[in-house]
Amino acid sequence: MKREDLRNIAIIAHVDHGKTTLVDEMLKQGGVYRENQVVEDRVMDNGDLEKERGITILAKNTSVQYKDIKMNIIDTPGHADFSGEVERILKMVNGVILLVDAAEGPMPQTRFVLQKALEMQHRIIVVVNKIDRPDARLDEIPDEVLELLMDLNASDDQLDSPIIFCSGRAGTATLNPYVQGENLELLFKTIVEHIPCPEGDDEGELQMLVSSIDYNDYVGRMAIGRIERGSIRQNQEVTVCDYHQKHAPYKAKITNIYQIDGLVRTAVDTAKVGDIVCISGITDISIGDTVASTVDPTPLPFVKIGEPTIEMTFAVNDSPFAGKEGKFVTSRQIRERLQKELLKDVSLRVEDGDTTDTFRVAGRGEMHISILIETMRREGYEFSVSTPKVLFKEIDGVLCEPIEKLVIDVPEVSMGAVMEKMGSRKGELMQMAPQGDDRMRLEYLIPARGLLGYRNEFLTDTKGEGILNSVFYEYQPYKGDITRRYTGSLVSFDTGEAVGYGLFKIQDRGSLFIGPGTPVYEGMIVGLNPKLEDMAVNVCKKKQLTNTRASGSDEALKLVPPIKLSLEMCIEFLADDELLEVTPKSLRLRKRILNTQLRLKDKSKNK
Repeated sequence: MKREDLRNIAIIAHVDHGKTTLVDEMLKQGGVYRENQVVEDRVMDNGDLEKERGITILAKNTSVQYKDIKMNIIDTPGHADFSGEVERILKMVNGVILLVDAAEGPMPQTRFVLQKALEMQHRIIVVVNKIDRPDARLDEIPDEVLELLMDLNASDDQLDSPIIFCSGRAGTATLNPYVQGENLELLFKTIVEHIPCPEGDDEGELQMLVSSIDYNDYVGRMAIGRIERGSIRQNQEVTVCDYHQKHAPYKAKITNIYQIDGLVRTAVDTAKVGDIVCISGITDISIGDTVASTVDPTPLPFVKIGEPTIEMTFAVNDSPFAGKEGKFVTSRQIRERLQKELLKDVSLRVEDGDTTDTFRVAGRGEMHISILIETMRREGYEFSVSTPKVLFKEIDGVLCEPIEKLVIDVPEVSMGAVMEKMGSRKGELMQMAPQGDDRMRLEYLIPARGLLGYRNEFLTDTKGEGILNSVFYEYQPYKGDITRRYTGSLVSFDTGEAVGYGLFKIQDRGSLFIGPGTPVYEGMIVGLNPKLEDMAVNVCKKKQLTNTRASGSDEALKLVPPIKLSLEMCIEFLADDELLEVTPKSLRLRKRILNTQLRLKDKSKNK
């Protein structure tokens, strides 16, 4: 059976190339909104963190109607750290729209996700977006995309992909990049003509692979997937099985079936081959499971998700301020929350640590884990995290480490500083090409260890004008020691409240992270020491008042404003003997050993 009335597509691209903005316009022109309806920008990025950061974190489904054809569209994340989301979503579609920025061209993440789509034999529609950018390279980009397709061993059919030029913000599509289009009619038409419709045996026994999990307070866990065979109906009894046999098959009953209609889920009684549906009623279902009929419970194979490359240790907070700001502080509560995250994030790994109150959490990158940390602290959790470490592997008896492919776009004047830093971090220059406007593009292969803690340094070196993107490349033999940090810490040796006088006395020794009135404890990091050593300081020191005054001694103290560290900056700053205390209200850097004397003894013992 062919479903001529249906198309299932995913939109894939590098971060900031305009996927979500294009989906906005497709929804507007697909008749999802009323004429007088107030419409948010980037409506698909509905999470608080997504709105704040301007990035897509979770893949989301929507649909538009074009004439008598329903198009299920999946908006996917662009960051390499969330590529696990994209890999499994590709199982639900029959084709992809590859979105490429008209100025930047194909970037590392574009290559990574496109390779997965090509391996699944998906049809491709190339969309060159942001053609109204003043620095757009409209003649060169199609050639770069074709080169990329050839590099990835695309089939003849895939090499013959149509190329459309769009402005996502203006909502226009055209075949001629120098002629402004009127609307997205051309894009809709190309999707209908080029993307194959779903096919399957509608008379066969039910088979549906679960590609995503959602949670609803009213109906509990919801499984999202595409029906590969047969049909599904409300209150049907099914068998839940798993291709990798992680659990034994068990029977369950489907309570509700929903289909995506625009931005809302609509309850339906039945659905058939090719439909993307959400089903509720199965409490223990997880990603990769197959919902099958009880007559023929044959599981479907599930795509192998790439392995994590970065690990951090989550632990119960044991600082002197523990339990003052958080709602959930015990190891049991932290364990339950991490296990809950595992159910919907397939590229995350959680293992018990060396002690009962520690957990090793492994993910695709610093941002992958930092988003989890930020989400947990907003939910009221309080805990501490260690410095990120890369996961090594032994391949054929050789110790290997993850290597990243790094693409850097910098002004020519900043090239020297960037190349010097790359050299000290074991980066290997693969390619260098001018980009116009006195900018250069550098491509490096660099150990993942070399990138830890570098991003803020990079922004300083390029005066905020550099663009840095990386994606996992492969495992290679260990490259040798890398010095991760060239600065030390200013550590408080007293407990109390920071005083202006005490801060004024030490601000010449480094950059401060705190201001007057901040509560501090012994072992808490209050600033950065430019020398590669820690310095114990007293920020609680008050001025000794006497009844004699020297002239000029009571002049106003001028304090340099402290550096406000974001969560990512805190994680990058951490040294091996330091922890980050995370609470719903505060982020505090601290030493593992808080007592100054014990810390110095431990340091001299380990020398």
